[in-house]
Amino acid sequence: MKILIQNGRVIDPATGRDEMADVAIAAGRIIAIGNVAADFHANRTLDASGCVVAPGLVDLAVRLREPGQEHAGMLESEMAAAVAGGVTSLVCPPDTDPVLDEPGLVDMLKFRAEKLHLARVFPLGALTRGLKGEELTEMAELTESGCIGFGQAEVPIVNPQVLQRALQYAATFGYTVWLRPQDFWLGKGVAASGPLATRMGLAGIPAAAETIALHTLFELMRSAQGQARVHLCRISSAAGLALVRQAKAEGLAVTCDVSVHNLHLTDVDIGYYDSRLRLQPPVRQQRDRDALRAGLADGTIDALVSDHNPVDSDAKTLPFAEAEPGATAVELLLGLACTWAQQDGLGLTQALQVLTCGPQAVLGASLGTLQASVGRIAVGGVADLCIFDPNNSWTVQPDALRSQGKHTPFGGHELPVRVRATLVGGQLAYQAEAATEQAAHA
Repeated sequence: MKILIQNGRVIDPATGRDEMADVAIAAGRIIAIGNVAADFHANRTLDASGCVVAPGLVDLAVRLREPGQEHAGMLESEMAAAVAGGVTSLVCPPDTDPVLDEPGLVDMLKFRAEKLHLARVFPLGALTRGLKGEELTEMAELTESGCIGFGQAEVPIVNPQVLQRALQYAATFGYTVWLRPQDFWLGKGVAASGPLATRMGLAGIPAAAETIALHTLFELMRSAQGQARVHLCRISSAAGLALVRQAKAEGLAVTCDVSVHNLHLTDVDIGYYDSRLRLQPPVRQQRDRDALRAGLADGTIDALVSDHNPVDSDAKTLPFAEAEPGATAVELLLGLACTWAQQDGLGLTQALQVLTCGPQAVLGASLGTLQASVGRIAVGGVADLCIFDPNNSWTVQPDALRSQGKHTPFGGHELPVRVRATLVGGQLAYQAEAATEQAAHA
């Protein structure tokens, strides 16, 4: 299949490219950006007039809910939602059922995902067997099966000696450990500690739950002579962000991301016990949200993630404290990133940077042969592209989302951009409407 994308504004944050140019694709790879050869005959032509042609988005936190929780989401529905949001590469945590702690389970997940020909799936393997925090998994075998790192999802490791061994082992073999910093005991609440949670009678999670976990982790990293690589998932507090900034300045091999929910929402949005705001980590006070927005803008935070976690209605339409944490967000990622950039006076390139080359740098060498292609637009690279209209706003209607999960705190919000088409490996994985395609010719 040969595809020609015409009349688009090509933006690639990795190289600083921002120009009007046609993009030619053949055999799944980009063969020209501008200066398309006169003898290039496309099988399909896409008219990108008025649209931006950007690298496919890279989302570092997408739960596919399969295997084990098919009632909340399936590979077909959640990956269709991903490409509808312009996401071409996604990382899924290991807390499936069964847990991704055996190579056979990883092989099965990747085989199922590849057969769908939608987004690229990069699984995280479980750091400990069954995520129980006791016995380390066979990281080498899981890596051979395709795991790009190892984490605990939402389950903290209580025993610091186990965490120390995990960091030492991972450092020896060059693996990255993905952790959401939260103290096991202090993190048992359901909302951010503060006057609002107290007034509502909700068990609070203090910022100290995050900072204590970070202090412990950074001390263990120092004891390993800074050789371990750690990615911190979904930083949520100003105090935690300050510790991350200090660790980076010190030279520790730390990266981090933030969820779109913590970037835009605060505890006040819980309103009258709105269970759509039952999230992990919880949304905190405005000073925390403002610090996170500034940290994303100045590069302390490396990536913005959807933290997509579809939940079925039976588990969500319950009293706030009993509702299952999670929300649908992967289709909203690009729009929420552009909303942040507009509100904070930042450019479109910066909004795309935290969705493309920023998360790509987090994944690094674990991408293997895709390292030079994912999250960027390059001649010779794989054609993973997102075409979107930067001036076409739309209102989020949860029931119209492609995800099987329909619960999102952003229902009714207006987003400023709309995805028109998504290409993965040079194949059209999503197209909003047939009008963007001209008559195909052989």
